[in-house]
Amino acid sequence: MSIEKNVHIAKNFLAALGRRDKQGLLALSAEDIEWIVPGEDWPLAGTHRGHAGLENLLQKANETVETSYPEPPEFIAQGDRVLVVGFATGRIKATNRKFEDHWVFAISVRNGKLTNIREYIDTQALARASEMA
Repeated sequence: MSIEKNVHIAKNFLAALGRRDKQGLLALSAEDIEWIVPGEDWPLAGTHRGHAGLENLLQKANETVETSYPEPPEFIAQGDRVLVVGFATGRIKATNRKFEDHWVFAISVRNGKLTNIREYIDTQALARASEMA
């Protein structure tokens, strides 16, 4: 696929993520997708594999965190890889604590589907917001 098509797929992914559109995200993802969320001490951390893992991650996200993206992200692409650089604000529902997160998603696209997503996020800010007082 062309770099432009890969960026278009990454933009569709971010739009579906912002809408919390589970079916849209599944449609964009390969059956064997791998989504890696780094860190410890917060519910979304871990490696999530396949559509079942993706559905589980999305369910956990809906239950645990509210996120908004106040700035448009930047897209940088080469070959099958699209890097998305952005900023998010949010709240951990269980603690009602807010966070700010400067992040990068490294997204691999093959044959028009997302195959790998690796998040580079402010794990410390998210872990702090997740701590029970």
